Formats: sequence, C-alpha cells, structure tokens
Amino acid sequence: MFAEMLVAARELLAVRSPLDAELMVSDMIGAWWGRRLRGGDVEQVLGEGLVDYAAKAGTPAALTLLIAMAYLGTARQGAKSEGAALALMESGVARPSWAERVGAVKQTGCFVSRDAYGDQDTVVCTFAYRTEHLEGAPRPRRASPIEDRHALVLVVDYNMRGMARDSWVSSQVDKLLEQARAEAEASEMLRFEEVDPDQARALLESAMKATRDPADRRTPPPVSDSYGAYHAFARARLKALPPGRKRPAPLHSEAPYSRDRRAMLAAEFLASDAAEHLSDPSAASRCADHIIDYGCDQDFSRPLRVSPTKCETFLLTWLPRKVMLSPAEQEAMPHVLAAWVRFAGARMGLPEAGLRATLDSVWEATARFSDAYRDPTTFGLDRALVERLLPDGDLSALARRVFAFPLLEGTHGGVELDRLNPADDADRRVLLELDHAGEVDRPDYEEHLAWHEEIAARLWEGDPPEMWEAAQRLLDLGHDRHDVLHVLIEIAERIGDHPDELAGALDDIADIPDEPPF
Repeated sequence: MFAEMLVAARELLAVRSPLDAELMVSDMIGAWWGRRLRGGDVEQVLGEGLVDYAAKAGTPAALTLLIAMAYLGTARQGAKSEGAALALMESGVARPSWAERVGAVKQTGCFVSRDAYGDQDTVVCTFAYRTEHLEGAPRPRRASPIEDRHALVLVVDYNMRGMARDSWVSSQVDKLLEQARAEAEASEMLRFEEVDPDQARALLESAMKATRDPADRRTPPPVSDSYGAYHAFARARLKALPPGRKRPAPLHSEAPYSRDRRAMLAAEFLASDAAEHLSDPSAASRCADHIIDYGCDQDFSRPLRVSPTKCETFLLTWLPRKVMLSPAEQEAMPHVLAAWVRFAGARMGLPEAGLRATLDSVWEATARFSDAYRDPTTFGLDRALVERLLPDGDLSALARRVFAFPLLEGTHGGVELDRLNPADDADRRVLLELDHAGEVDRPDYEEHLAWHEEIAARLWEGDPPEMWEAAQRLLDLGHDRHDVLHVLIEIAERIGDHPDELAGALDDIADIPDEPPF
C-alpha cells in the first residue's frame, strides 16, 4: 500500500498550486480515516508507517509527500515528516516549487448558514495564501487571486449529536457566498450570517471530535463519502483560525435543564391549548417527560426545538432503543408528540411552513411506530420480569442485563427467584451465588464471586460500553457465557482502575485465547 501511495505521489511533482498538493495528499491519507485496527492506532500504524516508508525511499516524490504531511498529518506525523523532509533536502533531494507555501494561509472570513429548525449548520471558512516571500527560497510564480482564495465547507448535524458529517472545498468563493445569501433571502427557513473566526473554530473542532468519537463505536460514523478525503485538510486549516473561546450555541439552545425546570415545562405543555385534546392525562404526562428528556439530554438542552428529522428520529430510533413504554404510552405517544410540535413550534416562532412539515412527518412516522417500537413483551418476556431488569426504562440495557443475570424466574436451590431484585446489591449477590452453585468448593470462591459481582455491576450500568461489545463479539463466535465472563474478569483484574486502558483492552478482544486465563 505504501509503495502504491508513493507512486501516486509522483503526481505532486507536476502540480504548481499548494492547494492542489494539499488536497491530493489529504485525499490520499483519507484512505484510512475512520478505520480501526485491532491492537494499534490507525494513525500511528498506517500514518506514521507511511512517513517512515517515504523517508527511506528518499525520492523527490517521497519528499513532496513528506512536505505535505508535515502540515496535514497528526502532531506526531507532522513532527516525523518535518524531520525526514529536512534530512532529504539537506542530502540534495529537490523540493517542489510550492513547498514553502504549503499551509501558509490566512483566514479571510467565516460564515454559517442555519436552517430555522436548528437541524444543521453549514459553516464556510474562507482562506487565502500568504504572499510573503521566504528569504533564500526560489521566488515562486504568484498565483492569481482565484487560485489563492478558497473556502472550506463543513456541515454540522445536530440530529447526529453535533457531528461533522460532510466536507468539501471550493475555489469559487464569491459564487459560493452569493448563492448562500440568495438562498437565505429567498426562504424564511434559512439564515446566513458571518461569525467570528474563533467561534467557527470552536464549533468545527467540537463537531469533528464528535465525528471521530461517536457514541456507538461499533459502526463507522454516518458521514458523506467525501468526508474522509477532506478530513486532514480541514483539521489543518482550522489551526489557521484563532483559538476558540467557546463553542457557539446551536440555534434555540438554552442552559441545562434541571429536573424541576423539566417538570415545569411539562406542566405548561399539559395545561396548554395544544394538549387539551389528549384523552389520557397520565400517559400524556409520561410521554411529555420522555420528549423533554430527549431534547435536554440528546439535543443540547433544546427540548422546544422541533423538526421533521428530530421527531422522526425520536419516534422511530431513540424510543425503540431506549425507553420502556406501557401499552397506554405506546398508544398515546404519537398524539402527544404532535401536540408537543404545536406547543413548541409556537413558543420558538417556527414558521408556518416548518410547522406543517413537522406535523406531516410525525403522522407519516406514526404508521411505522408500532412496527419500529420493539416492546419486549412481544418477545414472550413477562412484563414484570422486564420491569425488574429495566427499572430505569432503558431498553438498550435489556440484553446485557439478561446476560449478567440469567437466573430470574422460577425456583432454584429452594429460592424463589421472582422475589429477587437484580438492581439490589444483596439480591444480586444471591443471584450470582445461585449461578455458581457448583463452584463453592474452589479455594478462591469468595474472591472469584466478588469479581463476578464487579463484572455484573459493570454490565448492568454499561460501564464501559466496550465490555458488552466485547462480550457480544465472543458470544457471536460461539463461546460459552461463563467463559466469556471469565475473560472479562481477567482483563478487569489485570488492568485495574484505569478506565481508558480498560476500554482499550476490551476493544482489542477478538477471541478467547487457546489457553484461557481461568
């Protein structure tokens, strides 16, 4: 792979624009963006590996690659690339004419296009290359203004926890800005405004971090096909902006909501004209609590923000994964959500067109809600059992808690399991003792059982999430439940109280070793 990339780097010898060179190398190293390697960091293994390979090659093409990576790479890649490039230049390897201008840019303005829903920000940062000449260096051909100016565009999606999900670069800066202004003037659903460069940097750095570290690390981030190709370029360009003082708040965001403030908002909604037609006040109240919690905890403290995408995500994705609804709540939820849209839309001044579109989205999603909502009782699970396992209503915890406590019904060893509460420490101990009834004679029984309590508690809370992910991988390979638990115990005992190291070790588990440590 490195050899092929070095062959591709020969094209850098023919380009005359530093922008073209930076974009070509950003595209090249974007080949491994977002990928994960077991037992190593992809940027270290592949990124730094490419630098080492280019340094040993010592060709003009290798030097051009190192010069670009000194600017575009991670901090470690940049330091290694710079040192290797200087060594090659001192040995007489010719550098390209654009070498001294790589990354020599200044920002010329930052802008943001926002939709009235608050779903996303499209951030435009414009740059131009500095024209200062470096003493002793060959004077390059001066680029034309159009070649010098360029715009970096990133789309920040607040329905995806503020992730940067798309990115591109345009050299048609004036046309891009004129089009954005014209679209905002023609639609009441769009706003276009200039923002301070330090705020733009803070917003985009936070968005790119959210993309790099998604909540669910088992699947690749849901980004556009081009995002990886521009990622290194964007990361480097943001450093040309002044350091961010604070991240600018998303549209309609507020200070964090306390429990009392959430309860007050729910009461205001239930007393409003929008909610007067709801026939089951008790179910409506509980549904309103879920709607408000979702807006506060998942949407930057914006419970009053409504949009077609947000409502559909809440109804068809978040609720089925996270919340245990009673049959009455399942029946009421779409109607409560529609009432909430009317209530919140009026409070936030959502244009009439936006309100109609959001209500249409709710009713379209309602037809799919009953299929999307995975009521555990439809799987043959007793509701009383489900409620014991989900006292917090977190549906996503059901599978890992069943794995941690498989003995919950019937009688075992003269104990009525239905009376034991797995959320209670004392009852939890009894359940684990019954699960190990055949091991009471082992000399380390108490210590071993204590470790099972530790792992069961972690699985109950989902802390760290990598523990259940590792267990699922091993179960999918056909390993016995108890063997899987013992592997988790060995890792937790070996790592100790180091959360990041524990998460990394669990993330690296691919299979149970031939000689398991138990």
